[in-house]
Amino acid sequence: MKLLRFGPRGHEKPGLLDAGGVIRDLSAHLPDLDGRHLDRETLARLAELDPSRLPEVPADTHLGPCVGRVGKFICIGLNYSDHAAETGAEVPPEPVVFNKWTSAICGPNDDVIIPRDSTKTDWEVELGVVIGKEARYVSEAVAMDFVAGYCVVNDVSEREFQLHRSGSWDKGKGCDTFGPLGPWLVTPDEITDPHALDLWLEVDGQRYQDGNTRTMVYQIPFLISYLSRFMSLQPGDVISTGTPPGVGMGQQPPTYLKPGQHMRLGIEGLGEQHQAVVAEPSR
Repeated sequence: MKLLRFGPRGHEKPGLLDAGGVIRDLSAHLPDLDGRHLDRETLARLAELDPSRLPEVPADTHLGPCVGRVGKFICIGLNYSDHAAETGAEVPPEPVVFNKWTSAICGPNDDVIIPRDSTKTDWEVELGVVIGKEARYVSEAVAMDFVAGYCVVNDVSEREFQLHRSGSWDKGKGCDTFGPLGPWLVTPDEITDPHALDLWLEVDGQRYQDGNTRTMVYQIPFLISYLSRFMSLQPGDVISTGTPPGVGMGQQPPTYLKPGQHMRLGIEGLGEQHQAVVAEPSR
């Protein structure tokens, strides 16, 4: 299934995308697409529904983040060998873990706001993994049983805040609108191999990122197992698994986002995002 959330910001309803590309309303069958409703039993019940009997939603309806009430938004840094090379960094001996604040989450086609005093706002297309049940000290052998689905993430990043303002990366990762999620939460049965997906990103029609998840250093079962040693992973948590090469920081010379530009990004089987880049409104 391709599950989604639609409607006015902050008041989204759950839905699904049917085989013909029509959005269908699921709100008669569950209150929201969030951690409380991502267990395998609920997803199996939804899969039994006949989409043609669900109310049709207008195609131009606003899409919200594909998961509601996210508890933790966990990111993995330098997790593609070719991206590490472009930044001049060594492949880390263990996963680099940082956070995006949940206030950064927005819809897949919402505007991305360049924060005040920003000089280096950058892009990163990433594969997101959404947790479906609590994971604590899980083994790699069973880790995929904890996955509710996959989605596109744009890990928007302010590089000066991230790298030159002292402390952790988190300062440059969690600004408002820096975490578009969606358009869909795609259940695992639709993705044969999450480690063999093309992913790409364009700015104003120029393709900067064009990679494949096969170059991940640490794959999804290892990441889930590894993270579950340090925290409990809760239903609805999102793990953003790293980005392939082609980020703005890696260009020669470095290239960063400016108001008026447009991003288009996607992952094979998971849909596309489209974002206008805007300036932070003045006081």
